[in-house]
Amino acid sequence: MNNHHRSPIDVTTRRALAESIARQAGEKARSFLANPEKLGWVEKASSQDIVSAADEATETYLRGMIQQAFPDDGIVGEEAGSTTGNSGFDWVIDPIDGTMAFLVGQPNWTVSIAVLHEGEPVIGVVVAPMLGETYVGCAGEGSTLNGRRLVLNQDWTIRSTTIGFGGTERADPLQIGAFVTRLYQEGGVLFRVGSGALMLAYVAANRLAGYYDPTLFCWDCMAGMVLIREAGGIVEFAGNLSQPGPIWAGNAQVFSDLKRLSATE
Repeated sequence: MNNHHRSPIDVTTRRALAESIARQAGEKARSFLANPEKLGWVEKASSQDIVSAADEATETYLRGMIQQAFPDDGIVGEEAGSTTGNSGFDWVIDPIDGTMAFLVGQPNWTVSIAVLHEGEPVIGVVVAPMLGETYVGCAGEGSTLNGRRLVLNQDWTIRSTTIGFGGTERADPLQIGAFVTRLYQEGGVLFRVGSGALMLAYVAANRLAGYYDPTLFCWDCMAGMVLIREAGGIVEFAGNLSQPGPIWAGNAQVFSDLKRLSATE
C-alpha cells in the first residue's frame, strides 16, 4: 500500500463535503416518501434485506458528488459495490441505513458516510432526516450532534441504560439467544431500531450505554465508529470493507462486558 500523507486540509474539505451531501441525500430520500407508490423495493439476501428506488437514487447522487469533488478517492457503497482510488482516501457510504424502517414509515433511518485514510476511519457523518439530527465526528476534533459536543459517559455500566443490539436474520439464533440471556441475567436491557449507524450515534450521544451486533457491514458502522471514538468511547469492528463482522462499542467497562457476554463457548 502506498503511504499518502494526510494533511489537515485534506480532511477538512472531505468532512465539509460529507456533511453537506449527507444532508442533501437525506432530503432526496425523504422526498420519495411523498409518493410511496414509486418506492418499488426488492429483496436482496432475505425478506429483511431490501433495496428501494430511494436507496439507489440516493447512492447514485452520493457517488456522483464524491467523484466530482475527489475523483481519485475510492468509494465503497452498499448498493453499487466498490471503486478503487489512488489518493489514500476511501468513502464508505450507506444511502439509507434502515430501509425497512424507511419503507414502513418509521423515522429511525439514516444516511451514513465515513471517510477512511489508509484504511483507518477519520470522518464519520450520520444524518437522521426525520429526526432533524446530524452527527459529525472527525479524527482528533471530537464528535458533535447538531453542533453540540458529545462526550461519552465513562461511568455507565450495562445496567445504567439500554444496550443497542443489531442482530438480524443473518445472526445465529442460538448465539443471539445466549447473549440476550446473559445480558438480562446481569441486569441489562436491549434496545433496537433498524439503523446500526443510528444506534452507534446514540452510544456517542449517551442515549445508549453500548452497542453489539454479531454481523454488521462496514457501511453500517464506519461512520459511527468515528463518532464513538471521538466522543471518548471504545469500538471494535471485526469485519472489513468486503465482509461483515461483529462490532462492540461503549465505554471501557461496557465494551469489555459486551465482549464477554457475546463470547461463544
